[in-house]
Amino acid sequence: MTEPRVLPRAEHTLSRKNIDPDALKVLYRLKHQGAVAYLVGGGVRDLLLRRSPKDFDISTSAHPQQVKKLFRNCFIIGRRFRLCHVRFGNNVIEVSTFRRKAESEDGDPLIRRDNTFGTPEEDAFRRDFTVNALFYDIATFAVIDYVGGLGDLERRVIRTIGDPDLRFREDPVRMLRAIALATRLGFTVDGETIESIRTHRGEIVKSSPARILEEFYKILRMGAARETFVRLHEVGLLAYLLPVADRALTRDGEALLASLSRLDDYRNSQAPAIDALTNSIVMGTLLVPLGVPLRRDSRRQARRRAQHDGEVTEAEADLAVDDIDAEIEALGEVEEAPAPSDVEPLALPFARRDMDRLRLILVAQRRLRDEHASVGARRLLASRHYFPEALRWLEIHGGLDGREVALRWRSLDSEPPTHESPGSDVTAAPEALSAPRRRRRRRRRRRPAVAPEPTG
Repeated sequence: MTEPRVLPRAEHTLSRKNIDPDALKVLYRLKHQGAVAYLVGGGVRDLLLRRSPKDFDISTSAHPQQVKKLFRNCFIIGRRFRLCHVRFGNNVIEVSTFRRKAESEDGDPLIRRDNTFGTPEEDAFRRDFTVNALFYDIATFAVIDYVGGLGDLERRVIRTIGDPDLRFREDPVRMLRAIALATRLGFTVDGETIESIRTHRGEIVKSSPARILEEFYKILRMGAARETFVRLHEVGLLAYLLPVADRALTRDGEALLASLSRLDDYRNSQAPAIDALTNSIVMGTLLVPLGVPLRRDSRRQARRRAQHDGEVTEAEADLAVDDIDAEIEALGEVEEAPAPSDVEPLALPFARRDMDRLRLILVAQRRLRDEHASVGARRLLASRHYFPEALRWLEIHGGLDGREVALRWRSLDSEPPTHESPGSDVTAAPEALSAPRRRRRRRRRRRPAVAPEPTG
């Protein structure tokens, strides 16, 4: 048994006041029911680095069904890795049971199932990197370190727990996460770890394409996308993940790097909610400068989908089909058409609905900039479901004049709706424009009651 390093409350800076109140509710209820409950992973790491965690994960000795009994708002998810999601409105606290390292199947170290429960020590050693295996004990307010993560935090190093060759063969996505995490935190990757990535980079094609795509979306939203893609190219991972981007960076990748820089600048200066950077926006930031074709269907199919998904007229659907290439070119130079490669890439499963939405966002750019559009045209554009994303794309990729145009659209939100007289240039706020007019109901006049004629 490994003796952990324990930092008592007086020797670390992690404070309960910086922990999500919903996470504290879960921690305290588990504790009061006699279970061991720790805040774990990136939440502990970021709080010790005085950063704001994006989520708060909990590990406990309680089994999933026991957790579910404690929380009526708990849902058990996953097959390969059973987790409890405790929901508080839109906030989700992830709760996992302590596990030990899964046994290999038929000599293949690739992890396919990971549901063998264990102790806190075993749980720490089965995690990916030392800085992600720190525990915060709600019962004693101490930080517990079994794997040397506190030392690596001080040295600002990303290092695997145990043999990196084995850990990357168990789960190749860890190679991508090592580079992304080091870049986002401004850390270096341990020398043995980086050499192992170069050796085993081809193993990444064994990973689920859906998991890879999800990691890409995280990278693009975190404010360090440009540097992350450069480092993925340098270690040779990008050639297996997205060969067209790898070849672009080999040539110089000016268009791609400029696009990623604009996204990073927006993310770091505006600090928008993560949900505001939708899949369509971040996917477009990556794919548009690479010249990846965004239209793969026949004209009839594209028109039908544009009309169905975007609820647009036939004329607008034709605009989406005909003008998409012109709109992409207007955003800036794109990389040359990709050449064939010997590397067999992963087929990343970009959702069709996200791709269709991206087309509409791009086509909307010209109409957003049209100063001579009528009130009716503005009303139509502001009513579209993709309008907020189109405005955000203009802010990110439209340059200074694009941001000014977007600011004018947003400033109209606070103005009262106005009526346009013939020849007037005044336009109404987007919300006012998009609101359908309600027809007044006429009141039916009541006929005066006729008194019955007196009889006899």
